[in-house]
Amino acid sequence: MVDSGTASLSFSRLGARRLFLLGGVGLIVVGMVFGDIFAVFILHQNASRVGANLAGAAHAALAGDSAAVQSYFQNVGAFLENRGTKVDTHVHMIDFGYLALLLAVLEPWIAFSAGAKRRIAWTFLTGAWLLPIGVFLIHYVGLAGSPFKSIGWASVFADLGGLLALVATFACLAGFWKHQRLPERQTQKDQLLAACVTATPMLLTGGVLLILLGFFGGAYYAAFDLYRHEAQDFANLSDMTSAAAAKDAVTVDRVLNEYGQLQGDKAVKIAAHAHAIEFGLLAMMMAFFQPLVNLSERWRRRWAGILLLGSLMLPVCVFFELQYGLLAGAFADIGGFLVILALLAMWIGILRYGGELESSASQPLGANQT
Repeated sequence: MVDSGTASLSFSRLGARRLFLLGGVGLIVVGMVFGDIFAVFILHQNASRVGANLAGAAHAALAGDSAAVQSYFQNVGAFLENRGTKVDTHVHMIDFGYLALLLAVLEPWIAFSAGAKRRIAWTFLTGAWLLPIGVFLIHYVGLAGSPFKSIGWASVFADLGGLLALVATFACLAGFWKHQRLPERQTQKDQLLAACVTATPMLLTGGVLLILLGFFGGAYYAAFDLYRHEAQDFANLSDMTSAAAAKDAVTVDRVLNEYGQLQGDKAVKIAAHAHAIEFGLLAMMMAFFQPLVNLSERWRRRWAGILLLGSLMLPVCVFFELQYGLLAGAFADIGGFLVILALLAMWIGILRYGGELESSASQPLGANQT
């Protein structure tokens, strides 16, 4: 701890803040790359297979073939498990990355020794990587070689990763609580949060606007689409039941098509709403760390602009996917690629950081950066 009124950045090569920050951005980048690969090569194909098997199950029910119905639904379950584990892998990586960035902000106020904070950071990052990798393997490993009846080794390691991340997070909170009880806490400041570069207000402003866009999109969906979708959902299922009872194959096909379009409409609007808010939070968190991005002011501004451009493109293009199909999907993927590229550039800049903020208090930020 520091008594002079200014907290150290704790940003040594193996410091806890650097570990949380580099690990967090790395988790977000890998999670987004995985999400893009999943969206391009698995998501739509998986949805098509689910739809085809549901249609097959409906027609098998019309024909009274219960064995075929069971087989089709088993296929649907397998496809949904495949999709679910991929989505969970993507989401958990990104969410753990966000949490790591928050812990990096909090790090100067964790009242433990530097060595203890490094161990906490390594514990968290180990769990943050172990959990999504374990989740990804659940579909492929299953119960093979497991001593448990309903839990496979992949699930065991995923749960272990979650436990490690949970323990590390509680340790950080305990350190913060310990700091709050110190008499000098009122005068302590963090040098990083007191610093500001050109990209900082850009990302803070853009992040707030993205969150507002996401909120407005969610409010519009709740006001004009949510109850209509719920009513149509119920009507489709009722019509499908009636058509199956009447053995009306034409109506079954029509209702299945309407149901698929309904699920697609719900999916793109919810995804656009969620991604806008998610990217807004990411931009705001990355704004705090811009003084540690060891790049010139011009390139910090450029990468901040690219991050915000991609963060806007992806949710907007996802929203229009039903109307414009693959064209909108392609631009959404380009938006995701821009976000990944900007985050990777910032990650490299943070990796290059050598302590300029601490060592040159009288020198303008970025004056000796390349």
